[in-house]
Amino acid sequence: MAVDNMPPVTSDSPSGLAGVEREISRACKDARRDRSSVTLVAVSKTFDGDAIAPVIRAGQRVFGENRVQEAKAKWPPLMAEHSGLALHLIGPLQSNKAKEAVALFDAIHSVDRASLCEALSKEIVKQGRHPQLFVQLNTGEEPQKAGIAPADADAFIARCRDVYGLQISGLMCIPPVEDPPAAHFALNAKIAARNGLKLLSMGMSADFATAIQLGATHVRVGSAIFGKR
Repeated sequence: MAVDNMPPVTSDSPSGLAGVEREISRACKDARRDRSSVTLVAVSKTFDGDAIAPVIRAGQRVFGENRVQEAKAKWPPLMAEHSGLALHLIGPLQSNKAKEAVALFDAIHSVDRASLCEALSKEIVKQGRHPQLFVQLNTGEEPQKAGIAPADADAFIARCRDVYGLQISGLMCIPPVEDPPAAHFALNAKIAARNGLKLLSMGMSADFATAIQLGATHVRVGSAIFGKR
């Protein structure tokens, strides 16, 4: 079940979550945006159910995981105990894990190659599930990172739609750690706009306020909520 936003955090929320929520609200106010226009994806990778449960009880409903196998191991019991949760895959996805990913996740932020598009298309048709799909851009064109180069983005998005029949909802990017992130977020937003995409997954613990200023609809925040891994 897809969930777009969390309810307001409660007075007894974990301090990290409450602090992040205050910062998101402040950034939205500065950008003259409604708080409801930004989905907080709490990145729970490497944390177990005991660490995640207090954040769920505080009102957070959207969570991000990097690996299919890790998510499969820990989320079914949490989903059985708590209603209305949504799970986003924010890490790289192997084509041979597409079946499991489509079955488990409500959004996939890392669509980045033809073989994965083909695998996702088959599983979406077979399972009748339609997770939100984000094309991952490699805005810094870093050789060690996954993602589509900005110059290739328009053609890749067109192929996703026209060849594989995928409904692409938005774009995701992770700026190079040594670069100021604003230019990368702005480029992500520009490419999304010219392709008619409304969702922007960008911004993490250190830079989500900047991402919100530049149009982020989904911010992926882990350490600021859960602490260091």
